[in-house]
Amino acid sequence: MMEPREEGEIIKAAAENYYSKDFEWDQLRHEIENDPSLVHYLLPFPQNQHTLSSSEDSEAWNNFHTRHNSTGKFFKERRYLLKEFPELASCGECSTVLEVGCGNGSTALPILRGNKSISLYACDCSKEALERAKENIEAANIILAKERFYPFQCDFSVSGFPNWLVCTSCCESLSRKQNMRSLDAKSCSKQDFPDPPISTKNDSCIGGVDFVTLIFTLSAVPLHRMSRAIAECFSVLKPGGLLLFRDYGLYDMTMLRFEPEQRVGYREYMRSDGTRSYFFCLDSVRNLFCGTGFTELELEYCCVQSVNRRNGKIMRRVWIHGKFQKPHVYVGS
Repeated sequence: MMEPREEGEIIKAAAENYYSKDFEWDQLRHEIENDPSLVHYLLPFPQNQHTLSSSEDSEAWNNFHTRHNSTGKFFKERRYLLKEFPELASCGECSTVLEVGCGNGSTALPILRGNKSISLYACDCSKEALERAKENIEAANIILAKERFYPFQCDFSVSGFPNWLVCTSCCESLSRKQNMRSLDAKSCSKQDFPDPPISTKNDSCIGGVDFVTLIFTLSAVPLHRMSRAIAECFSVLKPGGLLLFRDYGLYDMTMLRFEPEQRVGYREYMRSDGTRSYFFCLDSVRNLFCGTGFTELELEYCCVQSVNRRNGKIMRRVWIHGKFQKPHVYVGS
């Protein structure tokens, strides 16, 4: 998983002399919900959702990346990332990040570029995406990037994360210790971080990560698997660790381009190539994350209206920005 194709339009917009301004989400909501021609976006959906198997989901994204990543021009580096999530740049030595749904590496690149001491584990359900990510990281010529970048294939919403990210014994150790750096089994020297094992052998646990990033990833997970996916993210974070979230917001322009027959669930749509997208409101995000045990730190809509001076076309984009923390462990007397 899982970077959305619509970002290609944003790249194109930058080349076509767009100007942008912010707008209020409630203004957009009022407009959409009072337009009779858009009523199909508001209707409830039957319980029997149209679902694909997990292998079909992965294959759809693999085919997607095969088609669109061959030129290397479809996705661009997310240069806004460290501005939106400055914790990634200011964190301490030997901090670790798990980038979930890394796609072609457009999120990994600014993290590795912006923090020369951070180590980044990156997973995706698409083998093709991982190959493109490795190529892009190597081509970026970032200092020690290859030594700090560890890609591995995984569909976290189905199989969960591999044990070497944080095994059961390490979970128990973490729950007993308030100082995460005091683990005997793990020093903070970067050379100690293992390459993700090809086999399932669990002989080199890294003891959990400091950050998990979900950047335009969760929306591509079927709704009925989202709770498990978030629980998996919670399980591999160290106490006090942060989950950084950015994804599609309700009534984003992309949602309003889907035809009624492309609905496969409530606020959930499937493209002709089998890839899907869900559109979040603040409450749906809050319920998913806080219901798993996270503490909400930040949660808001990001609304940007772009206008093409040449043809007057308006593009109203809605994203959701969130920061969630795994609670600290307090040691009792």
